Amino acid sequence: MTRSEEAHIRVHGVQPTQVLAAVVGLVYLVGGILGFLRTGFTAFTGNQHVLLIGFMINPLHNLVHVVVGFVGLLCTTTSVLSRTFGWLLFIGYGLLSAWGLMITGVITRNPVAGLGNPLNLNAADNWLHIATALLGLVMAIVPARKAIHVPTAAGPTSPHLPPAGTYGTTAVPSADDSQRRRRGSWFHRRHTAAP
Repeated sequence: MTRSEEAHIRVHGVQPTQVLAAVVGLVYLVGGILGFLRTGFTAFTGNQHVLLIGFMINPLHNLVHVVVGFVGLLCTTTSVLSRTFGWLLFIGYGLLSAWGLMITGVITRNPVAGLGNPLNLNAADNWLHIATALLGLVMAIVPARKAIHVPTAAGPTSPHLPPAGTYGTTAVPSADDSQRRRRGSWFHRRHTAAP
């Protein structure tokens, strides 16, 4: 069996989706904590007229932000979890956006009008939720950075291969490496040659 037949592709390093999950998680966590500093914990689902950077908030809304932020930070540990978090953002904030558009009157028919506005949503919240849903979709579908892993066979060792019998990533020398090696060997021969 040749090395190319044994090669397999794996997700390699920290993924862009993990970075996005960390950023979204941190922003929502900080926003929720700052929101609690503005509203306190009374009138949990009340329609207070408290704004945080133009967004209407109440304690329930702040709690949702803190939970989303905490889950986002937990999901940064693996690529799979951060993609799952992206799908949750897309679905959850997509539905919340539709509900917010009904509450603020952009969509005229509101089948759940009896629920009122327990999250104290306004038009600015709707835009934030639409943007979060779209960012969640990006997180869920962005391609992963991958590397090809080739098990090394027993045989002569090379400076670019791990010792025989071990498994690892085979590095392919670049043109720059070849030029450096040639320059290095020329330099070494020239200065170590007998006079």
